Amino acid sequence: MTTTTRIDRRFAALKAEGRPALVCFVTAGDPDAKTFAEILAALPGAGADVIEVGMPFSDPMADGPAIQAASLRALQSGQTMVKTLKMVADFRKTDPDTPIVLMGYYNPVYVYPAEKFLDDAVAAGVDGLIIVDVPPEADDELCLPAVKRGLNFIRLTTPTTDAKRLPKVLTNTSGFVYYVSITGITGAAAPVVNDVHSQVARIKGATDLPVVVGFGVRTGEQAAALAKGADGVVVGSALVNAVKDSLGPKGEATSDTVPAVLGLVKSLSQALQPA
Repeated sequence: MTTTTRIDRRFAALKAEGRPALVCFVTAGDPDAKTFAEILAALPGAGADVIEVGMPFSDPMADGPAIQAASLRALQSGQTMVKTLKMVADFRKTDPDTPIVLMGYYNPVYVYPAEKFLDDAVAAGVDGLIIVDVPPEADDELCLPAVKRGLNFIRLTTPTTDAKRLPKVLTNTSGFVYYVSITGITGAAAPVVNDVHSQVARIKGATDLPVVVGFGVRTGEQAAALAKGADGVVVGSALVNAVKDSLGPKGEATSDTVPAVLGLVKSLSQALQPA
């Protein structure tokens, strides 16, 4: 990309500060629209540097039980893609700086349809996309039209992305590279720190883009350990579980829901501060 985006500016600022990014994943509309809007608005103040907003989908095959359940809660509460983009637009009214990345699957984008989705995402203030089931071989389908509109298109790399595959994955990638630290679904296991460090170093040898580590990050101590050598860490399932564990007997939000999520974000952010 030839233009500088909010994501580029945020990672440059964090590099100057000497600390990694805390990237927080939350599912749009979970557990309901009002509560989610409160969480989204408060995340930057709690320490989130980049926000990934999950686009609810009925068949999230790469996600573990926690994020699957969050998608189901959101869909049952009436969340739609139109509402998700409206929530981003509302967020932008008070926060012009925090990068927002929409993460999810191609089906809801395709039926929107895709070209209109990209236009509406730009208008809402979205900065980047992570669409986990669109491979580089299909860049003409979504990636290149997104980049043309000034959106970062962020790719996942995994422990099985070998030296032959990595250059293809990095082609047309911008914003940052998301290293999936385990093989399998989100939140399924804890990553092995030394293995992550060696993989991040390998990816950094092939690109100048920031590299962030995700899948299986639950605690501040773990985040700090994984962040060494990386440019950021992603926390998703732990935040989604904080929502779930705060809900009432009928699955409704309680007075504990927003504080539970923000409290975890604050503890993670504190763990990533420079010594």
